[in-house]
Amino acid sequence: MILNFYVGFRSIQGQSVAIKIIPHSKNNISHPIELPLQYLNESFWHLSLKASELDIAGEVEYSYIFRDSNNGQVIEFCKNSILHLKKITNKRIDIIDEWRDDPIFDNVFSSKPFPTVFNHLREKIKVGSTKNPTHIFSVSAPALASGKAICVTGSAKKLGDWDVSTPLLMEHKNDYWQLSLNLGKETFPVEYKLGIYDLRRQTMEFEAGNNRVLPPSTDKDTLCMLRHNIDTASARWRAAGVNVPVSSLKTAKSWGVGDFTDLNLLTDFSKATGLRLIQLLPINDTTATHTNKDSYPYSAVSAFALHPIYLNVQKLATALGMQFPGEMLTEVAELNAKPSLHYEEVLAVKHAAIQLLFKKDKASFKNDFDWFGFFELNRHWLVPYAAYCYLRDKNGNADYNIWGAYASFAEDAIQELVSPENDFYDEIAIHYYTQYHLHLQLKDAVDYAHKAGVIIKGDLPIGVGRHSADAWMYRSLFHMNMQAGAPPDAFATKGQNWSFPTYNWEKMAEDDYAWWRQRMEHMSNYFDAIRIDHVLGFFRIWAIPVESIEGILGKFIPAWPMHHDEFASLGISFSEDRFCEPYITDRLLNDLFGDQSNLVKDIFLENNRFKTTLNTQRKIAAYCAVHTELNHLQPALLSLLTNIIAIRDEKLPYNYHLRIEMHDTESYKALPYHEKQGLNRLYDEYFYNKQNTLWEKEGIQKLDALRRSTNMLICAEDLGMVPKMVEGVLAHMQMLALEVQRMPKKENEKFSHPQNAPYLSVVTPSTHDMPTIREWWEDDRKTSQEFYNQQLAQYGDAPYFAEPWLCRQIVQQHLNSPGMWAVFLIQDLLCIDDSFRIDDPKAERINNPANPDHYWNYRMHLQLEDLLAATKYILALNTMIQDSGR
Repeated sequence: MILNFYVGFRSIQGQSVAIKIIPHSKNNISHPIELPLQYLNESFWHLSLKASELDIAGEVEYSYIFRDSNNGQVIEFCKNSILHLKKITNKRIDIIDEWRDDPIFDNVFSSKPFPTVFNHLREKIKVGSTKNPTHIFSVSAPALASGKAICVTGSAKKLGDWDVSTPLLMEHKNDYWQLSLNLGKETFPVEYKLGIYDLRRQTMEFEAGNNRVLPPSTDKDTLCMLRHNIDTASARWRAAGVNVPVSSLKTAKSWGVGDFTDLNLLTDFSKATGLRLIQLLPINDTTATHTNKDSYPYSAVSAFALHPIYLNVQKLATALGMQFPGEMLTEVAELNAKPSLHYEEVLAVKHAAIQLLFKKDKASFKNDFDWFGFFELNRHWLVPYAAYCYLRDKNGNADYNIWGAYASFAEDAIQELVSPENDFYDEIAIHYYTQYHLHLQLKDAVDYAHKAGVIIKGDLPIGVGRHSADAWMYRSLFHMNMQAGAPPDAFATKGQNWSFPTYNWEKMAEDDYAWWRQRMEHMSNYFDAIRIDHVLGFFRIWAIPVESIEGILGKFIPAWPMHHDEFASLGISFSEDRFCEPYITDRLLNDLFGDQSNLVKDIFLENNRFKTTLNTQRKIAAYCAVHTELNHLQPALLSLLTNIIAIRDEKLPYNYHLRIEMHDTESYKALPYHEKQGLNRLYDEYFYNKQNTLWEKEGIQKLDALRRSTNMLICAEDLGMVPKMVEGVLAHMQMLALEVQRMPKKENEKFSHPQNAPYLSVVTPSTHDMPTIREWWEDDRKTSQEFYNQQLAQYGDAPYFAEPWLCRQIVQQHLNSPGMWAVFLIQDLLCIDDSFRIDDPKAERINNPANPDHYWNYRMHLQLEDLLAATKYILALNTMIQDSGR
């Protein structure tokens, strides 16, 4: 058998093409071979070889290597192309390829959701077999929308004689659209065109460009394999989803909080409306204090354990044939009737129920073979987590630093602690029991969703709790003297302080980020897609000293500091005392504190410098907590402490980091004009140019480790102060970006229109960290008026309230977007119908990132059963989604 490779490529002097072949031999041993192609004509490069010379039997993998000696550029294209030769008996095969970069969107459409859940949604087109085919058309179109098919028509009889009403449809198999034809009796050359066929409307849309041409073959016993690409920009696969915290779900049988089994009803709703994705907020255990503070889902005490509050205890009780006490069920009914989540009370009653279940079931549980399998797969995190929970409750504190002999994690000591021989073993094993049944219930919910054609998207938080099991076990992976957060933005003018320790990335890199890869592998047990929270933190993290409360005094890590000489070179009279210490004058004190400025001086200052006993935000807060009569001074004192221009680098003397938003400080405003101008230049260089190469390298290295560890569809939350290289890195890695209409990424834009979103993106009008559409509309009248006129193209005064028709228009904008996914908070989907709207939209707010002590207590105001019964609403939403092509 002769193999003739032709690749379409217009070259210039100094350019060449080779082919890298990996023949799958009879002995199943693959040896990559690189062979040069020859210049054939202005359109093609060519190579002819005998299959027998390469010991080819059945399958060949290949790609092309382009080299340009003019600039040293080397590009591999048509990667991972496969030839299946086992059943081919022709003496000659002509393989005609087109230049194809790293196959566009291939990583996305080979990710977990598509082969496992969405593949069965693609229309099954059966093409009759062709006897002795002379041509095999193979078209790559991974992003083609549902309800569409690739087709072909042309100037030959077997190609339909250009009949666009009944073009030849191709069959989708092995990730390509394929069609075999015998064109042996046709008159060559033959012209043809590929197209996209709408199966519902029964119409064809031609590809752009000139007609393609089939040349005659020089050998009658030749099979021509044509490998094409087609632009599917006008008919790409798109879908819609709903974003909701599990805790906010409400059913008639709930225990005051949503649980994993409630996801089944949400799946039913999603299927009925045409939604294809359920996006969840983090579901890891956050139990550190057993109080409302633990309601914050992004401060996990374990990166692996699920939250016990999401266990459907009633389902377990029914299976065991037991009943809970009447007073407990009365309390449960009262909690379920409340309009918001009463986290502390719900957690307590669930904990009590789990104890009763374990007491009833522990004997048979310990002999469950399925449990043994779960334990063996998860013991690396499950045993330390159970020990952590036991020690947390025994000591009445999650701060492992006060656990005496167990303050530092030691494997031998923990194995002894969790021994079944101990009298207190049940206090350990109850956590095994809880995690096992949480696992079973979540897996059941995921399987139910998959059968309905719905995928589940999880959330990978950027951090873990300072007093978490992970920080206890892997102390060396964290910088405990720093706190992670985010720089100031429109929603948090003082920045955000998440209180998590920052990561020791250098240490993590030593084992190729094994802890992160374990997290991703574990999450793929449940999720088809994943949202990487604060993906910017993988490029650089906003690190705040542990002594700070607000996020304003943070700096990016890693970052190259500015040397003292860089200030001097711009005519700036730099001194550490003036630039790095709070700038305090009598006039400023009088402006801030009025007639209490002398009191502030006496207590907090010495020679207009903060006393060493009160020179951090936490020291001031602690002092005011004791001297409550001074509480009203605390906000201004904290602000005064941040009135600086530069921050000393802790490692390099005479090196400094510029304070974020220094222009707003009184310290900056008091400088001479020429020094302000010099600082402005340094500021732009420091934040927008100096660090870019460093940050790009860091992001690629870490994200690549995550990507290699999972086949989940990866979506990145890339909001905030976005370095300019992030967009390119995410696109190259085929990670979906997040596009929020009210948080544009381009300078000088007030809003980003969903119509301008890139395909590899998730578009949404609101996130859980923002007001819903209704709350935002009423809170900021000036901005909503601009939005009404600019984004909605409406004339006149904007309505005072976000009326249902207006919300519907915003939702429709996002559905019509070219972005791959349009995902909506459930509140924003409900507000399009007047019958589902509550009076106070503020009650639908999930999180306020400006408030580090925000209590997460949002709960749906109607039960999922009632939502499923709203057939008129379901039909209306389904129609909107279907008409948008999603």
